[in-house]
Amino acid sequence: MDPRGTLGLVQLRYNFRVYPDAVQCAALARAFGCARVVFNDGLRLRLQAREAGEGYVSDGELSKRVITQAKDTPERAWLGEVSAVVLQQALADLNSAYRNFFSSITGKRKGRMVASPRFRSRKDNRQTIRFTRNSRFKVLGNGRLRLPKVGDVSVRWSRSLPSEASSVTVIRDAAGRYFASFVVHTIDVALAGTDSEVGIDLGLTHFAVMSDGTKVSAPKFLRRAARKLKRLQQDLSRKTKGSNRREKAVVKVARAHARVADTRRDWQHKLSTSIIRDNQAVYVEDLCVVGLGRTRLAKSVHDAGWSSFTSMVEYKAARYGRTFARVNRFFPSTRMCSDCGRVNDKMTLNVRAWNCPCGAAHDRDINAAKNIKAAGQADFNDRGAQVRPASVPAPRREAVTHPDAACSTRSVEGISALQGGEDVKTGTRCSPPSAAAAPTST
Repeated sequence: MDPRGTLGLVQLRYNFRVYPDAVQCAALARAFGCARVVFNDGLRLRLQAREAGEGYVSDGELSKRVITQAKDTPERAWLGEVSAVVLQQALADLNSAYRNFFSSITGKRKGRMVASPRFRSRKDNRQTIRFTRNSRFKVLGNGRLRLPKVGDVSVRWSRSLPSEASSVTVIRDAAGRYFASFVVHTIDVALAGTDSEVGIDLGLTHFAVMSDGTKVSAPKFLRRAARKLKRLQQDLSRKTKGSNRREKAVVKVARAHARVADTRRDWQHKLSTSIIRDNQAVYVEDLCVVGLGRTRLAKSVHDAGWSSFTSMVEYKAARYGRTFARVNRFFPSTRMCSDCGRVNDKMTLNVRAWNCPCGAAHDRDINAAKNIKAAGQADFNDRGAQVRPASVPAPRREAVTHPDAACSTRSVEGISALQGGEDVKTGTRCSPPSAAAAPTST
């Protein structure tokens, strides 16, 4: 047993790039279509029952009518060409969407309102199917993934799975890439304790400013790719709608956007892991990203990706026995003097340094980070003694790292986010980007 202690059983996702051949691509397309039809048939049946004043169609009745009985009709006989588990999981997704919708309108679900389920389209950018353990999918000894009624698909493994997967989701994104997302259960071990705590002030010029004075410059991945994206989108606009060349141009634009997103996610994973490993407690400001996304700075705000970064820090803190807290967004972290506590008048964004009447000279961002740290510590102490946070399931894209994404060495004042080119998640050196490299798990 590890002397640091375990944090209990957690559920994680591991994403790997898969490379189906032409026959397997056709089989997957057939499975995507069948799952989409079953989902839409189930949604249509429930909507019709509601319009007719009938009761809510139960899950069992829905499955019998849109799958079992539908297979016996000439119009839906082709549903038997794919795994039955794929069809059942499509209805499970529909039921989950309804539960989320009902929980949202009744107030049981926190956060933004969830809309009612919508019909799926073959033109959706993202197509998915899911195989559970009942379908008897299997990872073969030669590294291939055996999927029922699809075949043995080649997988680009970045590391082995920590345990047997309970399900696998096959995803086709807008760029035409295929991924296998495995759900596994594992036991997390807490990291060795440290006395360091940090407050983080997020911004646009500097992505993150730490309370210890470290400044991480904003990489601005979308801005750096703007020129190429502009050229590709102009090329797309000149293509005739419905033509084959337009379809190819759409894929090129999607691939360019996917590379930007992959590179940003990879960089944020490395930075968030470095912060969690070095600090026992992390405090950040609870920013209203939705509101900031409606301002003239919207493009820069979305390019920064604050929400995804703070989510990474939060769940990694829970996984490795660290403390994470958010400070109220209305807390005057910028205007308050971190030395004497005096709150000054509002300051414009062009004021990057200011002097307090107490004699203290402050850098705007470092002062805010210090106040966030102090406020987070005070709020945490007010809530009682420290307890080990409960483990939380990782987000859907938790385990995605892309070797073909640039091993970014963006300018960091004080430390390097990659620690001199080292992948802080695995301890291995970043290799040069390769055109054949595939996204792998973190």
